[in-house]
Amino acid sequence: MTYLLLSLPFLAVGIVVFLIGAAAAHRTGAVRAYFSSWAAATVVLVVLTAVFDNIMIAAGFFDYREDGISGIRLALMPVEDFLYPIAGSLLLAGVWRLLGGEREPQRRADA
Repeated sequence: MTYLLLSLPFLAVGIVVFLIGAAAAHRTGAVRAYFSSWAAATVVLVVLTAVFDNIMIAAGFFDYREDGISGIRLALMPVEDFLYPIAGSLLLAGVWRLLGGEREPQRRADA
């Protein structure tokens, strides 16, 4: 089994939950904030993945079977490694939204 095939179910679940969260954000008028916060978090995760995966592979902590990857690498890491942080950010954004993560701050009674 390839790493791409292993990642696809996680990516599919992340996309479904993200789209459900997007629908909930649309109902409350928070679509722009929803997508922009997801995009910012995803960029950070992808950059961190690129940096630290390359460091760990260069240090010899782990590597990938050549027959399990597409062969496309960014420095030392296979591009399939980006699917995990992308799936995670999709899933987290959707779950956060569905749990009411963007509530208005409560006003204090003495204010």
